[in-house]
Amino acid sequence: MTEAANSLGLAGYYDYYDNPVKIVPTADGGLAAWRLDRGTGGWRPANDIIDEIIFAMGGEIFVRSADRFVQRVEEERGLSLRGDGPVFALYETVAAIAQQAIAENRAYTPEEAALIKGIRRRTFVMFEEQLQRAGDPGADPTIASTNP
Repeated sequence: MTEAANSLGLAGYYDYYDNPVKIVPTADGGLAAWRLDRGTGGWRPANDIIDEIIFAMGGEIFVRSADRFVQRVEEERGLSLRGDGPVFALYETVAAIAQQAIAENRAYTPEEAALIKGIRRRTFVMFEEQLQRAGDPGADPTIASTNP
């Protein structure tokens, strides 16, 4: 984050109408917004909503920590995407834990919650690295290590 953007609290992680959005500094000192694309799991440019997010007072816009943002992104990817490979196997593991808790009409045990959180941090890095290799300019696996 640029020092100015950081000190003003402009760059960061958000839920924007129940959709994960990140606002990041650009090389020229500006800001760029990226919205999660639930269809692909990648990032779509969303510069048109920067002002709305920055100047919003309440409503359906919520500031999130880096850790909570990672969890939200992976929750959405796990619910929205289907495929093969290690990331999707891990999404299925999280879904199985959730289905068991729902079937037993209970909250996650502390062990289950910790396991889900750890899996989602891992899948975030894996997915973001895949996006980077594919050329997605919004991909950033380092977010998962911002706030362990």
